[in-house]
Amino acid sequence: MRDDGETIGLFEPLMVGEGSSTRTELNDLALELATISASFKSSLPDSIASALADLIRSMNCYYSNLIEGHNTHPVDIEKALQDDYSTDPKKRDLQLEAKAHIAVQKWIDDGGLKDRPTSPDMILEIHRRFCELLPPDLLFVENPTTGEKIPLVPGELRNRDVEVGRLIAISPGAVPRFLDRLHAAYAKAGRIEAILASGCAHHRLLWVHPFLDGNGRVARLMSYAMLKSALDTKGLWSVVRGLARNESEYKRHLAACDQPRHGDRDGDRDGRGTLSESALASFTAFFLKICIDQVKFMEGLMKPDRLRDRIMIWAEEEIRAGNLPAKSDTVLRAVLLQGSLARADAVALLGVNERTARRITSALLDSGALTSGSTRAPLQLAFPAKLAGRWMPGLFPDE
Repeated sequence: MRDDGETIGLFEPLMVGEGSSTRTELNDLALELATISASFKSSLPDSIASALADLIRSMNCYYSNLIEGHNTHPVDIEKALQDDYSTDPKKRDLQLEAKAHIAVQKWIDDGGLKDRPTSPDMILEIHRRFCELLPPDLLFVENPTTGEKIPLVPGELRNRDVEVGRLIAISPGAVPRFLDRLHAAYAKAGRIEAILASGCAHHRLLWVHPFLDGNGRVARLMSYAMLKSALDTKGLWSVVRGLARNESEYKRHLAACDQPRHGDRDGDRDGRGTLSESALASFTAFFLKICIDQVKFMEGLMKPDRLRDRIMIWAEEEIRAGNLPAKSDTVLRAVLLQGSLARADAVALLGVNERTARRITSALLDSGALTSGSTRAPLQLAFPAKLAGRWMPGLFPDE
């Protein structure tokens, strides 16, 4: 594989230096993010947090694919998770793509990473796990000039030259060296630097462009894993929604980070690397502000009184419409207050016989409002995508 011998200094600096005039602002943003993320996490009962994390995986997948120009509706994503696929081949392929993304994030959430997210082995593993679940029609890259269809091998570094916008990426043989340097730069970061690195590494991995395709998704999953590790987020929020909602600014910042360092008449004020440190600092500030905005958004959605009110209004309307049996709202209210409800307790709670109680709880399970690990396990709240518009307004765009 051709290696042009590029020096790893080509993508320095990898971190905004402590001497940068922007570092104080970045440190403040990192501290604010750490504080509000911890507060949000501690405010949620475990049962609610677990259900929310499932929905966030679907949300993350939806917005990450949207950035790539693939619009798979959250309800279709949810159907794919239940092996219910469209008869339209293209729509089915996108459902399988979404399911692959969710599977990789769940693997990350379940502690699948055996090394830091920036480790070359883990970057390759993220790519492999995502691509090996893709349908055959999505495992090709088309050369825009020749129209040639190039096979995409899961977990394999690119073996040819690529251009990304105006950037001509490093030679394929140089990629392993640059990935090693990237990992070394972030592996020993302290807590504040680990938070900053989630933004810095995001661009630098995209700059290396290690794969023929899938680089954007891998970078976003890597940054997700970095934030999860640095902040112990429990997967309760994601930066990707904010990046997708600010896509043009996101891509503008990334393009700016590709630019070479610029100097100043009074001395160098743009770091000492080859690439612009001020552009990297600007992107990192943008990235952290998006994170903070997303935590605040989720915190607002999950305020107990407001969430309970939205769910209870939905339940009352469903009862009036005949879609749920009477007293379904009583079960939902108990689950919201207690976090879970034993099936045996539903009889006493409702003041009905066992058969009627079972009919009510079964209807709530069928609606997706509740979930249960087995026919005897406690009832817990679920956050199905089909109800997100009512329960979690703004999480997804309106249809």
